[in-house]
Amino acid sequence: MFRTMEAARLETLHVVSDPSGLQALVAIHSSRLGPALGGCRYLSYPSEESALRDVVRLAASMSRKAALAGLPLGGGKAVILRPPYVASRAALFEVFGRFVDRLGGHFIAAIDSGTSSADMDCIARHTRHVACTSEEGDPAPHTALGVFAGIRATALARLGSDNLEDLRIAIQGLGKVGYALAEQLHAAGAELLVSDPDPGRVRLAVEAFGAHPLPCAELLCTPCDILAPCALGGVLDAPTIAHLRCAAVAGAANDQLVSEDLAEQLEARGILYAPDYVINAGGLIHAYYSHQGASSGVVAEHLLQIPQRLTDLYAHAQAEHCSPAWVAQQQADRLLYG
Repeated sequence: MFRTMEAARLETLHVVSDPSGLQALVAIHSSRLGPALGGCRYLSYPSEESALRDVVRLAASMSRKAALAGLPLGGGKAVILRPPYVASRAALFEVFGRFVDRLGGHFIAAIDSGTSSADMDCIARHTRHVACTSEEGDPAPHTALGVFAGIRATALARLGSDNLEDLRIAIQGLGKVGYALAEQLHAAGAELLVSDPDPGRVRLAVEAFGAHPLPCAELLCTPCDILAPCALGGVLDAPTIAHLRCAAVAGAANDQLVSEDLAEQLEARGILYAPDYVINAGGLIHAYYSHQGASSGVVAEHLLQIPQRLTDLYAHAQAEHCSPAWVAQQQADRLLYG
């Protein structure tokens, strides 16, 4: 555990075990720029070790995401290990809310995979250090807006035009963000290839957008212009990258690469990669400004910076003959560590 923390430069790791059945991990990666705002996952994990790896890796990504988005926030993440049975989900999240409150504002909980605004409302009964409540709204639409704008910037950089009409875009994952992104891409005239473990979501995309359904594994090696991973992370390993048939990868999922060095493999294959913690920052931007009580106009203005930030990254990477992921990491580390 300590080696994992040291390797990730993690500040603190909180392990929660409560008689109610709550088992959770809260990782605070950095608080140099401000309190750590991070999503709270509610998922089943094959082991405690896999949950630890997930929360540590995601907390580090949140630090970079906040830093490059110019937000006065640090990076953190929480995972609640989903039990096989729970008598009261609301009560479980209330217990977690009491723990968050004991952290004194060092960590601000928000929506993530497996959680909703209703869960954040339960947390909010015991602490003010929570975002994405029903009053503040779900960040998913804003994540999708940022990713859509980022895909246009990526298309311009790699294909010479930000016109998405007739481009083949493959979306892996049709959750709240993936489906909202599909809606925007369809409106822009893109041809959609889609996959999701839930056949109902796939059917909706087929009926609403004329999307072409594919099995998840097949979608990753099907020819397309842009691949948009929008499910859980770790979808791109070395064998998968070797079989990609796309010009660019630009999607909403966190930690799309199994390891950071794989960005160089994408670069070597001529596949432009949009660093996930840059292109998917829209949800964090919404969560922060909504929690501060800012207007929707402020959120929209900040979202518009995502495509420009990507354009600048691509230009720097081209000038330095390296991957955009390497440039993004260097820029974030300078902000986080000096």
